[in-house]
Parts: sequence; structure tokens; C-alpha cells
Amino acid sequence: MALSKLERRQRIKHRIRKIVTGTAEKPRLSVFRSNKEIYAQLINDVAGVTIASASSKDKDVTSSSKAEAAAAVGKAIAEKASKAGVETVAFDRNGYLYHGRVKVLAEAAREAGLKF
Repeated sequence: MALSKLERRQRIKHRIRKIVTGTAEKPRLSVFRSNKEIYAQLINDVAGVTIASASSKDKDVTSSSKAEAAAAVGKAIAEKASKAGVETVAFDRNGYLYHGRVKVLAEAAREAGLKF
């Protein structure tokens, strides 16, 4: 029996999360992508705390396309990370392929100064 898209993503997500964890020095940059919006969080898994977050719903993020919104969110999360004193992160693509909006967000965050 074939897996649904969601079941397949959940399997990949669990496989990734066995390896990728966030600490205070190197938090996990988690990306969630819905049909309309894209969200990013910096998470310290040891303490169970979200350090910073950014989304395409934020008022400072305006764009005409979804890819532009992803780039703006990547830049915003990198700026918030530097304010919180974070330089390096562990990238968690959350079961999504490293392609399209997820890739655009990651590259924008790298350009804005995050290391991963």
C-alpha cells in the first residue's frame, strides 16, 4: 500500500529528528511549510524553548510570491538569531525536500549570516 504525502513526510521527519537536535549553542532551525505560508523557528530542544521565530504572516514580511516570502522569512530569522546571540544552527527541513521554498529560505538565512 502506498503512503499518503503526509505519512511519507512524517516518516522522513522522524528519521531526521533522531539525528538533529538543538542545544543552547546550536539550536535547531525548524521549517514548516503550508500551502499559503512558511514558518521558521529556532528551538533549543534540551530546554524545550523556542528562541526566535519568523513567518510569512509577520507584518514586516511583504512579498508578491511564495518564494519571495520564504526568502524574507530566512532573512528575518537570521536577524533574530544574531540578536539572540546565535551564529550556528542545525537545519531541520521537517520532512520536506530541500527544494523550492525550503531551499530559498535556507539560502536566504545563510546569506544573512547564519551558519549551517
